[in-house]
Amino acid sequence: MSWLKPVTLQDSAVALAPLSHAHRDALAEATRDGELWKLWYTAIPTPDGMAAEIDRRLGLAEKGTMLPFTVIDKTDNGRPVGMTTYMNVDAANKRVEIGSTWYRKSVQRSALNTRAKLMLLAHAFEDLSCIAVEFRTHFFNHQSRKAIERLGAKQDGILRNHQVAPNGTLRDTVVYSILPAEWPTVKAHLRHRLSLSGDQPA
Repeated sequence: MSWLKPVTLQDSAVALAPLSHAHRDALAEATRDGELWKLWYTAIPTPDGMAAEIDRRLGLAEKGTMLPFTVIDKTDNGRPVGMTTYMNVDAANKRVEIGSTWYRKSVQRSALNTRAKLMLLAHAFEDLSCIAVEFRTHFFNHQSRKAIERLGAKQDGILRNHQVAPNGTLRDTVVYSILPAEWPTVKAHLRHRLSLSGDQPA
């Protein structure tokens, strides 16, 4: 995995640290905030399934197709509050998807997600020279779709009957992306959103 290497990304309030089993108990506790695994259109692990999910993500990291992070709230005693990843890594073409993201309910719709996405996008475009950064979500995950659109990503299309979910339903996947030429505007937009919220982007 010479192109995409484990890295810690952080600002004054949020850290994205390489995922580790040391985070397991705190992440299991985070899923209990809102009982996130009960959302039928997402794939968030149960508290008892957290160790297996960490194993799964670390296994994909070993294969070079994922770079998983634990999202840490530095303003709350360094408490892990969720997970995010670079996934579906295409090193040859310098493309990544930001996904498999979830946060405990108490920090959803807060500046934490904006900060995390700003750091992930900056690393992808400014350090890794990505030619595109992609986002995907379930058609019925309207909260996620709105959040992606608020970032400034453009919708590429919908992959109909893209996957069979664990509950047997068929998933239509909505695909979005941001391109390098769009990044300066998206970056300014995200930093402006943070300033409007009374937060600081650095």
